[in-house]
Amino acid sequence: MLNIALDGPGGAGKSTIAKAVAARLGIVYVDTGALYRTIGLHVRRRNADPSDCAAVEALLPEISLEIRYEDGGQQVYLNGTCVGDAIRTPEMSHYASAVSVHPPVRAFLLETQRKIARENSVIMDGRDIGTVILPDAQVKIFVTASPECRAERRWRELVAKGIDTTLEAVLTEMNERDARDAGRELAPTAAAEDALLFDNTGFDLAQSVAFVLGVVAGKTGILPPRG
Repeated sequence: MLNIALDGPGGAGKSTIAKAVAARLGIVYVDTGALYRTIGLHVRRRNADPSDCAAVEALLPEISLEIRYEDGGQQVYLNGTCVGDAIRTPEMSHYASAVSVHPPVRAFLLETQRKIARENSVIMDGRDIGTVILPDAQVKIFVTASPECRAERRWRELVAKGIDTTLEAVLTEMNERDARDAGRELAPTAAAEDALLFDNTGFDLAQSVAFVLGVVAGKTGILPPRG
């Protein structure tokens, strides 16, 4: 099995790069952030405080998560219903960051993520994949970019989905989340000691994908299929 870990802050392009690399290599893409966002969505729907560990933990037994691969992409199902883009709003970014600091939430998702990686060749993106989830991954890359670059990318994604927000609001939310995620005690956003740092400020998608594929080839000898 080939396991690739892409870590880094929000807006660095991890998910977009990971999807493209997965398609080129014919492996499974796992968007771990979507799982935390989905838990956050359930917490929001139940009107619970995402920063209250006891309140969030009390809701976990009523949550059933399923990842399905449909039309070439990952879809997350919450209690049998596809969440779609409901988890992709700035509000759900906040909820995901808030619930992800709680040990019961991380324990709830840990085995789900590892099981997928044991049974499939995967590229998994998140904030603690190389340090916690897949510490034995053959390839670990920490993807980052300037805050302004990351905010613009995220803002363009949201606008394309019809979400009404401003670049300034996205940058503010992103800086706040960066601080929370880097400063939390449990599984903070950090590069694994053996991860390669990749600053893709100014890179387009094709360049970023080529870089990651080059790293994979260099470390494992695995190349994309021809054609």
